[in-house]
This record gives sequence, C-alpha cells and structure tokens, in this order.
Amino acid sequence: MKTAERMDCFKRPAFADVKAYAAPGAIDFTLGSPDIAPEPSIMKAIQEAAGIPGNYRYAVKGLPALVEAVRVWYEKRYGTFLDPEEICLLQGSQEALVNLPLVFCNPGDGVLIPNPYYPVYEQAPQLAQARVLYMPLLAENQYLPDLDAISPEDRKNARLLLVSYPNNPTGATAPDRFYEKLIRFARENDILVIHDNAYSELVYDGKPGKSFLSFPGAREVGVELNSFSKTYGMAGARLGVMAGNREAVQAYRELKSNLDYGIFLPVQYGGIEALEHGGAAIPETRKEYERRRNCLVSEFAKAGWVIPPCKATMFLWAPVPSGMDSETFARLLAEKAGVLVTPGIRFGSQGEGFVRIAMVQDENMIRKAAEQIRASGLFRR
Repeated sequence: MKTAERMDCFKRPAFADVKAYAAPGAIDFTLGSPDIAPEPSIMKAIQEAAGIPGNYRYAVKGLPALVEAVRVWYEKRYGTFLDPEEICLLQGSQEALVNLPLVFCNPGDGVLIPNPYYPVYEQAPQLAQARVLYMPLLAENQYLPDLDAISPEDRKNARLLLVSYPNNPTGATAPDRFYEKLIRFARENDILVIHDNAYSELVYDGKPGKSFLSFPGAREVGVELNSFSKTYGMAGARLGVMAGNREAVQAYRELKSNLDYGIFLPVQYGGIEALEHGGAAIPETRKEYERRRNCLVSEFAKAGWVIPPCKATMFLWAPVPSGMDSETFARLLAEKAGVLVTPGIRFGSQGEGFVRIAMVQDENMIRKAAEQIRASGLFRR
C-alpha cells in the first residue's frame, strides 16, 4: 500500500543502518537513551500508584499536584514564576515538538530550525506542510545561529523559531546575550520561539544550566519544553512539560485535548516525587556523565582520535578523519572496531564531517571501545 507523500520525511533510523555493519556485541554509542535509572523513591512512587485500580482511568487533565510541583520547581530552580495556566503536561517533550507546527503553521508557513538539528525539528514542520528554514550552526560561531543573517523574506514567512541549548547534537551552550537577542528578534518579527531545554541539568565544569523563561520578555514571545527523561532517568516513562506564553499553551492544550486522554497517572505520581524529592541524585548523575566525557576524550585521544570535550548534554560531537564523510567513517568504525556512532549527516547538512557519540556506556566500556579503535588502525599515529 502506498503511503502519503508526507511520510517521505522519515528516514530509516541511523542506528539501525550502522548496526548492520557490525558484528554482535558491538559497543553502542548511537541512541541517547539514559542507562542511569531513576532514584528508588521515583520508581517506588510509580509502582505504588500502579497498584491502585483507580489510576487506570483516563487522565484528561493533569494532576493539579504535578502542575504545582512544576511551578514550584521552576521558581526554585530557575527563579521563574509561572502561573498554572502557563503550564501544560506532556507525554515527553517530543510530543510537543511534533505537534506545535500543527497548531501554529498553515501550509507554506516557515519554521526556522538549527542545522545540525535533532531530526524531529525538521520532520514535524514537514508533516504540517510548513517550509523548513535552516539556521546554520558553525563551530566558529560557537554553534549559535546568526540571527542577523536570516533574510527579510524568511523573517516575514516564519511563524516558529526552534532552538535548543544545551544543544543536541553539538553539546554547545548559549550565553545570556544570545537569549536577550533572540527575544528581541522574536518580538520584532512576530515569531514564536520554542526552546527545547532537555539538558539543563547536564551542564559541566561547575556551570549551572539556565531556562529561556528566566530572561525578561521570554514569556511574551515563546515557550520552553522541559523533560524528565535525562534529568531523572525517566526516558521510557514519557513525561515532559511545556511552559511559557499563556496563549500558546492554551492553544496547544486545545489540540492535545482532541488527540489523547492524558498521561498515565502512575507516571504523573512519579513526576511529583521526582520534582519534590528526587533532586538528590542529579549532581551525581551530572558527575557520572562528566566522568564519562573526560574518560572518553582522554582514552580516544590515546587511540588517535582527538575529540573536543562538550560543555553539556550526554553527547560528544566528534570530527571524522580528514577526507572521509560521516557515513563512511561510521560504517568503517562499526566494521573494523566494533564501535557504533551516529553519522553527523543524519542531523542535517551542517553535520557532515562529524559523528555524534552518546555517552551511554560506563568507563570500562569506554576504555574497551578505545582499545578496539586503536587496534583497528583507523587513526594512524
């Protein structure tokens, strides 16, 4: 059966293609699925709530206690004061990434996205029949989009502008001046900003992550997506938050109320536990990823592969050997070293020349991968 043309925007997952070239037992750095479990109290809250028959009913409206926990957490963590009407609970932040273009874009409207990008940033506008307008992220510009370089035509056409810091896949962070300029740009051009803030608790070297909403004027021009996946190890539980501009949040709620019946209540109770009592493990989770980053950069350098350390996230953005494209290098790394990474071209044209390494293996496996890379001869020293 022939599918609709809109399905052409989806590609075979990169990790599936890379795995096809490796023998069983390859060391997998492709998928950014956290291997650090939630705190026991979070799992206990979900388990206990799952044992209550009444918690299997529809949850069309989010638990008021969870909305309040989000409000308090934003106030304590970011110094940002939200009204409950400025908060919408999500089945993971990707839910909103997929659906926001449906809410705000007519066919032919523009959506400004970074390049390289997390794949759904491109796919969601295409599903909504919107035009994707790319903002290059270059190393010489610290992987920040050059807002001044956006053409008058694209400014006029764009309805949404999507950014994400800390950034996946580059691991970059954004300075305060960027957010201040972004807010002015959005106000002047009547564009709604979507800030994907999944990694604000995974910022390294003693620097705290920030919220877009903590900057003056942000709620007038945008919304922020936050996630329980990376911070609390709840990736499979699917729980996220959209917060910010009241009108945008209300419009999204209207769509959501017609698409699903809410978030499984035991997961919501787990979210309450996470926000109210689950923060103790966050510093150790951050330290664990920072240890992995340092180990990987050091050990892979010994094998001949020099990789800049990321400032944040659970990813390293690693250059491929000169004269080789990212797909070819990822295939050879899988074949010769039994190490799986994601080709940068899968994150957009500006990703060529790089691969993404997800820090989802412990230090012992990282050292083993480094030894296999050294033995492969892919990096001549």
